[in-house]
Amino acid sequence: MQKWCTICILLVANPSFAQLTYEQLFIDYDSAVTYKNLRVIPIRNKGNNGNNSPVLKNTVSFSQAMQQGIITVQERGTAAIENVHWLSVYNNSDKNILVSSGEVLAGGRQDRIVTKDTIIMAKSGRSDLPVMCVEENRWSEKDKKFIYQKMANMHLRKTLDESKNQVLIWKEINNQLERDKIKNKTLSYLSREKDKAFILQQSDYWQFFENKFRQTDSNIVGIVCMSGDSIIGSDIFCGSNLFYGKLQPLLQGYIEEASVFGAAPVVADKLVRSYLDQFLKDEVSQEAFVKKNGKLFKSGGKVIHITTY
Repeated sequence: MQKWCTICILLVANPSFAQLTYEQLFIDYDSAVTYKNLRVIPIRNKGNNGNNSPVLKNTVSFSQAMQQGIITVQERGTAAIENVHWLSVYNNSDKNILVSSGEVLAGGRQDRIVTKDTIIMAKSGRSDLPVMCVEENRWSEKDKKFIYQKMANMHLRKTLDESKNQVLIWKEINNQLERDKIKNKTLSYLSREKDKAFILQQSDYWQFFENKFRQTDSNIVGIVCMSGDSIIGSDIFCGSNLFYGKLQPLLQGYIEEASVFGAAPVVADKLVRSYLDQFLKDEVSQEAFVKKNGKLFKSGGKVIHITTY
């Protein structure tokens, strides 16, 4: 309890990222980047980059923490089926770790997807992480080492956030596999990752966007993405360090969405502006819109991450 109280005090003491609206954000339409089926518009912080809070300065993303080996993820307890919706996370490092719903882990007794946004505090030891299965036909007695994969595509993220229902998650995955005629005996969402053509395609997209984002300044805190005649969605963070920490897994999810379900982008800026107006004008409209079309992650009453579909 004391740790969470400390978070709340630090966040309240730093009003620069109390909310995420047009008052704090600038939509940089002139810096939009398009490659094949995906168009990405950066969202920037108008003033400082939002990293002034001691909590944020000391926070890394889930993918960074796993890649750096400062966090350990394991199956919880025995092979009993009641543990399927939980994983044990051990953080004995001096870093806080931002975990987001929609992040996918491969391994264990079956592949999983995180179902809840949370901050795992530094030196907090063991904690339980809520997850769901994204590999329907595998529950092995022996577990493999968990490996961080990416954020899921927006079809699956939306199903997860709106339903939190295991059966509907499996149904969405099965629909995607059948749609692309992907055969896999465990019905794993990550089946595409075994296809060489798909891997090369995703890598091609990522290299293009990575070069574009790494060459820009560091005040980007979010993105809004389009494919075909649709706005896929947006992800906005309260600090640029959090955004850049999530950049690769986020874009991998959007890239998969655009390459699998999308087409060459034809969405006009005025339509994007109308879309963003629905949740960036003020707090009240933001709460109402995101309740039906996305999610908000808050800590201490302050917005840390917005996702919209």
